[in-house]
Formats: sequence, structure tokens, C-alpha cells
Amino acid sequence: MRKKKIITYLAALGFILILNFLLPRLLPGDPFMAIYGEEAALSLSEAAKEELRAKMNLDKSLIAQFKVYLLTLAKGDLGYSYALNQPVRTVISKVLPWTLLLVGSALILSTLIGLILGIESGWRRGTRADRWILLTVVGLSALPNFLIGILLLLFFAVQLGWFPLGGAVTPYSGFTGTAYLLDVFKHLFLPLLALTLAQVPRSYLLTRASVLGNLSYPYVRTAAAKGLKPLQIRYKHVGRNSLLPISASLGVSVGSALAGSLFIEIVFSYPGMGSLIHQAIAQRDYPLLQGILLVIALTVILANLATDILASKIDPRIRKE
Repeated sequence: MRKKKIITYLAALGFILILNFLLPRLLPGDPFMAIYGEEAALSLSEAAKEELRAKMNLDKSLIAQFKVYLLTLAKGDLGYSYALNQPVRTVISKVLPWTLLLVGSALILSTLIGLILGIESGWRRGTRADRWILLTVVGLSALPNFLIGILLLLFFAVQLGWFPLGGAVTPYSGFTGTAYLLDVFKHLFLPLLALTLAQVPRSYLLTRASVLGNLSYPYVRTAAAKGLKPLQIRYKHVGRNSLLPISASLGVSVGSALAGSLFIEIVFSYPGMGSLIHQAIAQRDYPLLQGILLVIALTVILANLATDILASKIDPRIRKE
């Protein structure tokens, strides 16, 4: 990877650090009042209020607060959540695995489904099957993530009662082993289905367009002249050569899936990063909000970096760019 790309990623990281610091402070309202409440604020003396504000670094200028922010990050400290009375790193570590499980599973499933549908649809271009698949996927892409989640929740959880209404596990169930895994799967199924359906259009449309382009290349006619079966041509040759656009867009897909999961987690009361962001915003918990946004931003940057490396392995021509 060339130095220009490394510099680009470092510049993006610096911009994210500045933006991550400023955005929470642009929210309306007083964080002190949001955390401690109006009644507590009225009962405290001015000296006590100033002491608490100093403890939260709210008495310092923005530049001074930013210096403290960078120094704490340099020590590997994401700060302290005054609303939850815990280190931010501890709070995030409790919910991050649930979000990674949801987003990771959705990306794998949506990519596989999009690849298969895109290859089959592109191969059968102009047929009734191609038109129906294209119409369904385009219609699905027009629905917001949270709306897909609400519809699934109303039908499968409220009307049919097949799945839990929310959460990641059944409280106080005492499940262990296989029973615990099944319980996790039941709670994961609907949010996973919602996020997967929301992500399928991206990989499908990229794959279909790539397949349509590859079908005009001579190697397809050569493979057919050799007597290869259509299934071999479709997947071993055309499908494999259509992987580059998908691999190149994985970094964007990670960011899109993470953004989508934030809304879906709120709909299903899933205890991930989305629910935590909602709570942090409601309580004006600056350190927690900064920690969450930083973790998400770093995840997206690392995903794009991995995507560049993967794309260069698949197509060596990219290394020269």
C-alpha cells in the first residue's frame, strides 16, 4: 500500500478525533442538568455544582477540554461515564460483542445472498426471474432500516409470537450451554433478518452489474466452446471475476451496516452500541458518546484498510494505483 493511502487514513483519523470531540458538545441542553436532574441541581449548593462541573471538565475551555481528551486517549483511557458511574471502556466492552455479532452475521449473510442473487439475476438478464428479483430488491432498498425492523417485529413477535419482543437474552432464565445459545439465537433472529434484508441490495446490485459486464468478455464464450456446464461458467468463471466490486465495497458495507444496526437495535431493544448511543444522547453523557463514536469510526477505518489490502490481493493491478 502506498504512502498516500496511509497518510489519507491518518488524516481521516485526525479529522474524526476533532469531530468526535466537537459533535457531542454541539448538542442542545446542559449535560450537568441532564445527568443529575433538575431536582438534584436545585438542592445542591453553587460550590457543589462547581466542584462537579470541574470533575467533569465542563469548567474548562474547549481547547483545554480537547487537550485532556487527547491525553486520556493516549493512555488508552476512553474517559469516565458520569451518568453510569463506570469507565467508558467497561461500558462499551459489555455491549460491543452484541453489536459485532449482529453486524458481522448480517454482513456475511447479506453478502452471500447478494452474490447468489446477483449472479443468477445477471445470468438470466431480461427474463421474468431477473425482473422479479430486481423489482423486489430495489423495492427493499427503498425501505428504511428501522421500518423493516418495525414490520418484522409487529408481524413475527407481536402477531405470531414466534420471537421475543426485544433484548439479547431472556432475563433470569438461568440458561446454559445449548439452551443459552438457542435463546441468544431467538433474540438475534429478527434484528439479524432486518439488518440482512437492508444490506442485501448493495451487494446484489454490484454483483448483477459486474456479471452483466463480464458476460460480454471473450472468456465466457471460450468456456462455453470448451463444453463447460452453465453452472461452472456462471460461478467458477463469471462469478469469481465479479468478486472485485464486492470486495472493494466491503469497507463501505461495514459502515452502512453499523449505521443501520444503531437504529435496528433501538427498535428491538437490543443491548448493543445503538441502544447505548441513544442512552448517552438522552443523558448528555459526553465521555460515553465520544467513546462510542470513536470505536465505531476506528472500526470503519480498519474495515476500509482491510478492504484495500484484500482488493489488492484479488487484483494485483490495484497495487500500482
